[in-house]
Amino acid sequence: MNFLTKELLYQKSSQELTSYLYEAAITQLKDAIQMIDRKQFLEANKRMQKVNDIMRRLGAGLNYDSGIIADQLDAVYNYIAQKTIEANIKKDAQLAKDMLAILEELSAAWTEILKTKPAAAKSAGKIGTSQYEKHIMVQERNPNPMEAGK
Repeated sequence: MNFLTKELLYQKSSQELTSYLYEAAITQLKDAIQMIDRKQFLEANKRMQKVNDIMRRLGAGLNYDSGIIADQLDAVYNYIAQKTIEANIKKDAQLAKDMLAILEELSAAWTEILKTKPAAAKSAGKIGTSQYEKHIMVQERNPNPMEAGK
């Protein structure tokens, strides 16, 4: 994912970005498990913190207008984040492996959806805006000069 530039990221659909986030979380969690096995706890901690950051970003990117699936994914993301924190505190490689298995299943399912419906996935990213996108749009808006003095 390091090869992706900002410009290239802006050209990707939200579905493709979700796929990249899954890949990044899986990579970080695999690295964290290896670090725990090697007793390199500081490095494992850094990687697990990145996994939690990715889980928050995945949750923030959900489109809750799409129905119950968004609520279910949010619950799964929160579960993974909570258990990753627990694995980090306890330095429990098995618990981290359990979360890795869930992430790999999610990623595989997501990739399969993108393969079977590539046209729909590309257009779906342009139809609506996610809560994350709405938040960014509000933050980037220029402030009202009349309100600046308040």
